[in-house]
Amino acid sequence: MIRDKSATKSAKDAPKKAAANKAASAKAAAAKATAAPAGKKGIIAVTPPSFRRERALIKRGVWPVAGCDEAGRGPLAGPVVAAAVILDPNRIPRGIDDSKRLTAEERERLFDKICATAQVSVVVASPARIDRDNILRASLWALKRAVVALPETPRHVFVDGRDRLDTECDCEAVIGGDGIVVSIAAASIIAKVTRDRLMCALAQDCPGYGFEQHKGYAVPEHLDALDRLGPSVHHRRFFAPVAAARAKHMPWTVEPVQDLFAVTEVEVQVDASVEIDASANL
Repeated sequence: MIRDKSATKSAKDAPKKAAANKAASAKAAAAKATAAPAGKKGIIAVTPPSFRRERALIKRGVWPVAGCDEAGRGPLAGPVVAAAVILDPNRIPRGIDDSKRLTAEERERLFDKICATAQVSVVVASPARIDRDNILRASLWALKRAVVALPETPRHVFVDGRDRLDTECDCEAVIGGDGIVVSIAAASIIAKVTRDRLMCALAQDCPGYGFEQHKGYAVPEHLDALDRLGPSVHHRRFFAPVAAARAKHMPWTVEPVQDLFAVTEVEVQVDASVEIDASANL
């Protein structure tokens, strides 16, 4: 009897082909799951902030560890709000992220959870302080005060940005920290929600500017209101759009700037009766 060798070979290779087909199908499904949605090509997955840096300090015996961040450096109106947070390592709420990546509803929900499980402090720097000290100094002042105001004194502080705080404990500045360090991310949520609530309250005090919508940022609606109404007591006087509106509506409050390079003629009179000794040491 003549045996068909090709049939025998196909039978032996069948399990291998089935496994290969299964692997190919799994790979295609994974690629489909991670593929960008239609019309949204180029989407990059963002890793949420972690507790890795805090945990490394805990292993070295350093605790408590705080994260701090501020909200409101850029707006034309309202205060800058700083927050400091010491998370409970055993009760970290899920979903904490950079406040800018979250919706208003997500921030509100996490705000309540963070306040219920962590040590939290908030400090507000008013527009008057911002006008006096400038926005950077006012922000750093508020951040430092928030660290000091914590119920428990931290031994290490993570702060968002490039500027370290003048604190008694070690302070580490982390650029983009609200997207890297979960304690900073928690502070960013507390600061953002607190400031948004304050701006909604200011909208009741100064209607017409739309503070409840844009929270004081320089959006077209806010700039239009500034041009129509002029600045309110809650605006930052020396921010350029506010200064321009102040010059238009309240020109008497704008101090003239002296031109240091202007050439002025000075009349000098010399008394001819005064003798000058050319040999005198000048």
